[in-house]
Amino acid sequence: MSPDRYDVKRELKQLYAPKNTDWALVDVPEQQFIAVDGRGDPNTSAEYANAVEALYSVAYTIKFASKREGRDLVVAPLEGLWWADDPAVFTARAKDSWHWRMLISQPDWITEEAIAEAKQVASAKKELPAIGGLRREVLHEGTSAQVLHIGSYDDEGPILARLHDEWLPANGLRMTGLHHEVYVGDPRKTAPARLRTVLRQPVQPG
Repeated sequence: MSPDRYDVKRELKQLYAPKNTDWALVDVPEQQFIAVDGRGDPNTSAEYANAVEALYSVAYTIKFASKREGRDLVVAPLEGLWWADDPAVFTARAKDSWHWRMLISQPDWITEEAIAEAKQVASAKKELPAIGGLRREVLHEGTSAQVLHIGSYDDEGPILARLHDEWLPANGLRMTGLHHEVYVGDPRKTAPARLRTVLRQPVQPG
């Protein structure tokens, strides 16, 4: 891969390729994303599938437009913010109650106008309802607990329970933002036991 091609996995390696398999603190800088919101089980929800397809459609449209202008980039991994009225639904894996905001990171030179243009182009090529709700989102999570989870998404419960019940209290910390996941592995090509997912939780002294 050309070093001239922007790749967020290389530029922010500590956030996209961590090695630690137990919780550790990391400082997350400000990033911009394209984002779309929804609710429901990601395994069965048509809304979720449409949202992810819309994100990738716009992300690749942005990539090709940027490349034509002389700045190539690698489309970043899918990410998600997850929340619920009752946080216990995450450790219980009660997915129908989950709210989500799916994200794909964008380099800082991608403007809001470029995103709007990419939405128009992508919509003209394929009718995806979620493109209409897609928007630019800026996150600055700052101090966060982060871990690399290796295995099925459904096996995240114990490591999340350890964060909530043991690690945060032991370190005098409390949660401040939304649960964040970065899907480094591709579930279409990787066995569930070998999937790699970065789990992140913004925190502050409690």
